Amino acid sequence: MNAVAERLRTFALSFPETAESHPWGETAIKVKGKTFLFMRSDDALLSLSVKLPHSREFALDRDFAQPTRYGLGSKGWVSAKFEGKGKKAEKPPVDLLEAWIEESYRAIAPKRVLAKL
Repeated sequence: MNAVAERLRTFALSFPETAESHPWGETAIKVKGKTFLFMRSDDALLSLSVKLPHSREFALDRDFAQPTRYGLGSKGWVSAKFEGKGKKAEKPPVDLLEAWIEESYRAIAPKRVLAKL
């Protein structure tokens, strides 16, 4: 799962004015100090949370997605979790997750930063 996480991390950091921090043992990717992606990964786990104001309902139809805990789900945040190792590993839909990351970035970034896209 680490290779997928690294691809998603690199994708998220490719947007203008992004930075990375590591609170609570997770990776948080931020734009202008506001988080648009929380992610955790190891050999057998990938989990991430993003804000999806437009595709939230579609996302929650997926078996691997649920509203984000800690009250964030009611504000449009969705969490996805993939587990397993080797042949038993769930295969994350990377293209879909990248689209979710972009939607989350666009939901969080200030208009001035979005103009750089």
